Amino acid sequence: MRISQKLQRAHEDSNQDATFSFEFFVPKTAQGVQNLYERMDRMYQTQPEFIDITWNAGGRLSMLSTDLVATSQGVLGLETCMHLTCTNMPVSQIDEALQKAYDAGCQNILALRGDPPINSLGEEEEWKPCENGFRYAKDLVSYIREKYGDHFDVGVAAYPEGHPECESESDLLQHLKEKVDCGADFMITQMFYDVDKFLDWCAKVRAAGISIPIIPGIMPITSYPAFIRRTQWCQINVPEKFIAKLEPVKDDDQLVRELGTELMVELCSRLLESGYVNHLHLYTMNLEKASLMILERLGLLKGSSASGGSARSSTSSGSHSIEEPLEPLPWRKSLNPKRKNELVRPIFWQKRPYSYVARTSLWNEDEFPNGRFGDSSSPAYGDLDLCGHSLIRQSVKKSIELWSTPSNLDDISSLIISYLEGKLKCLPWSDVPLNHEVDDILLGLIDINKHHIFTINSQPKVNGKPSTDPVVGWGPTKGYVYQKQYLEFLLPRDKLPRFQELCSKHDDHLTYFAIDANDDLSTNHPEETRANAVTWGVFPGSEILQPTIVEKVSFLAWKEEFYTILKEWKLTFQEHKAAQSISLVNELIDNYVLVNVVDNDFISPNNHIFDVLQQLY
Repeated sequence: MRISQKLQRAHEDSNQDATFSFEFFVPKTAQGVQNLYERMDRMYQTQPEFIDITWNAGGRLSMLSTDLVATSQGVLGLETCMHLTCTNMPVSQIDEALQKAYDAGCQNILALRGDPPINSLGEEEEWKPCENGFRYAKDLVSYIREKYGDHFDVGVAAYPEGHPECESESDLLQHLKEKVDCGADFMITQMFYDVDKFLDWCAKVRAAGISIPIIPGIMPITSYPAFIRRTQWCQINVPEKFIAKLEPVKDDDQLVRELGTELMVELCSRLLESGYVNHLHLYTMNLEKASLMILERLGLLKGSSASGGSARSSTSSGSHSIEEPLEPLPWRKSLNPKRKNELVRPIFWQKRPYSYVARTSLWNEDEFPNGRFGDSSSPAYGDLDLCGHSLIRQSVKKSIELWSTPSNLDDISSLIISYLEGKLKCLPWSDVPLNHEVDDILLGLIDINKHHIFTINSQPKVNGKPSTDPVVGWGPTKGYVYQKQYLEFLLPRDKLPRFQELCSKHDDHLTYFAIDANDDLSTNHPEETRANAVTWGVFPGSEILQPTIVEKVSFLAWKEEFYTILKEWKLTFQEHKAAQSISLVNELIDNYVLVNVVDNDFISPNNHIFDVLQQLY
């Protein structure tokens, strides 16, 4: 949705609290990008109206900007605004960036002239338009309007305390009005700390006939040197009150942040009381604590907070009222318009949403399952190379820091148990942390792993809990949700015949798929049954939704991905010459079988799956 529409909808009720958004910049390393995705995912829980991603003119980082936009829209479900500058950008590159934003479902662009380029000495050069490029932001705004009509909301920058290249305040207001006249829908201002100056400027903006939303850029104060450096670089006024409070404690970063938060809360409160502002845009600098402290003290973190959040996507269960809707589905719905019909996903990718979205990104709109997973299902999962440079999503250095160099099966058990207990936030095959849903079966999972049956994915059975349940709930209020118990694990190959024998005694309850690295598949899943719904919800006035399923074609695609993950993990050990770790992963690949099993008796209190596996010890 376009930002101006979101803000209008959010503030139609005069009693509506202020809204907020976050800005992130493009990290310079692949691991930095992964860390940023995790941070953005956590900050999703605070329910920002949108986020924006900065633009680095030219080269690899500018392409990363479009990748970040695609991931935040398509995987994380965050409404995203992409910065786009004129600096070093010929029209051909602008066209490419806009097309990628369009394809990702992004509907918001912040159109900027951009800062002057930096030379090899680290000095700013004189700003000049590149060949076949634009000179002013208004030209870029006009071009976007001409090329895409009203598809994009176009934002522009505003400078409450002036711009170093424009000495006249009236000229600067005129430049802003020209950008609005060319089609700008909203403005985001440069950072500031002098609220009196800002409000005076707002009055002049409105007097000049500029009526689009004014979104103030809020820069939290995290340390004294950073505070001084930014104010000097942006050439903005710092009230004496700020210096008087912060300078005496400048060497104590914790106290600076605490006092800085008090100052920013006071500043934001005055903005929100002024009548000019009802939305705050926080410059996070890719951090989260300082921004969330400000929002929390303003009372703007409702429902899902920094310490709570949706049970489905946080390690904390949060605190929701009984009538508060949770996630619309038990997995994060993409904002890419091509996926608007997607209501079903195979459960195998429950802990790997990034790779699932990547591998289905080339599907046509009518291939996304619509709720019954019938003819609209597709076996055309994309190649693994669509997922990026590494399936385990960590650099070699980071993977060693996280998971060390396991040398025996007990070490694998310990890693997985640490993940189950929340001490580890990810594993090579699990990108996201566990939530409290696992609590009901936690002891059983730990016991299984201690006996060298290594669990990959799981869910407990649920028989008609309210859709507002803080742990397993999803969908509209006044509904009920159901789950079959599901477990996926690596089983020693020599235990498979006994497992099959035990499952045969529960043919009316347990269905399974088992496959090894060489594609030797065995199953008792009925051939005529294409998909087995393992999660469903019943809601007033609507069809039954079944958002996660188990089915053969998807499992075969997941098997390919899982064993490739193990091979990539082994490569990290080769770089460290960890021979025992290499042999250990080879043992998992060669001597273990990937199994998933569903207990179709979601009513019985018995744990049939765990009963079977315990007989294999």
